[in-house]
Amino acid sequence: MKYSFLNRTIAIALSFLVLFSTLSLTVEKHFCGDTLVDIAVFSKIDSCCGDANDSDAFETTKNTCCKNEVDVVEGQDELKITSIDDLTSIEKQILIAFHFTYIHLFESLPKKAIPNRDYSPPEIVKDIHVLDETFLI
Repeated sequence: MKYSFLNRTIAIALSFLVLFSTLSLTVEKHFCGDTLVDIAVFSKIDSCCGDANDSDAFETTKNTCCKNEVDVVEGQDELKITSIDDLTSIEKQILIAFHFTYIHLFESLPKKAIPNRDYSPPEIVKDIHVLDETFLI
């Protein structure tokens, strides 16, 4: 199990945060008087006044009580992408020093030679502790 459940959950949450921070929405509302009649997020709203509300001639001749409101929820337009050239010389030096320190922190130890690795232990012919009657208590 390389990654724990908590790491996966945090990664998914951060990816959704980036997704929803760049998402833009337009919410259209249609009011007849003070009553909310229709709300549309991804489609056109249905007007109770018909298409007459859209024409300029109708609005000048007759004062209607219908109105449309448009709420725009804008997402983030630009994601800042930085390169190594944007860093100052001091920041570059700190980054390089951290990199080399971090790499050398996890160096493996040299492998030690085991001199008797290929030899098997001798066979026990007699139990010397029982013969000499010496027991550890």
